[in-house]
Amino acid sequence: MGTMIRVLRRSRRPRAVLAVSATLSMLVLAGCAVGTSVPPAVTTAAAPTGNRSGPPSSPAEVSAAADGSPSAEAKMVCGDETRTNIARILSLPDAPVTTDSWAGKLYTCTYALPAGPLVLSVKETADPSAARAHFDSLQQGQSPARPIEGMANLGLPAFETMAGSVAFVKDSFVLTVDATALPATLGPHNVSRNAFAYETATAILACWSE
Repeated sequence: MGTMIRVLRRSRRPRAVLAVSATLSMLVLAGCAVGTSVPPAVTTAAAPTGNRSGPPSSPAEVSAAADGSPSAEAKMVCGDETRTNIARILSLPDAPVTTDSWAGKLYTCTYALPAGPLVLSVKETADPSAARAHFDSLQQGQSPARPIEGMANLGLPAFETMAGSVAFVKDSFVLTVDATALPATLGPHNVSRNAFAYETATAILACWSE
């Protein structure tokens, strides 16, 4: 699946972007099966994820208890592989610090990058139909948003915005990468925030497919 994603990406983007995309693919897609090559970040939970003993007391804890715990797939957006990939792309000396939350079946991981916050989230739904309905609602709320060509043919409907966010559906999950708070270009390779968001998302999808 990861190879198919990369082929589609190359078929729809201009040559100038393809060179950057090919470089990022080498950096990003190596992360699924390898250990963290930079010091791990300190991760603090903005809301509990259901591991606290004893009865919940705050509204956030009540919500987390009702929702259970995020899946391993959802937690991957805040995991070592993703932190390492982002550090590689941006040539950061250390893995970025993250904060995470879990509420309403939505797992959110915010990366405190030097250039600004990057927000990755995974919405867990009951089934693929519910995931597609959530995705459609997200797309309708983004203006302007355009489908990413070819992905629906692989069973991975996706859209992107000019502001720098992307969203994908896979099975009962909706993955969103929001880079809208970042500058237009990033890192020593001057990667556009749209390309950065896209590469970050497809790397996670490739790992989900392994």
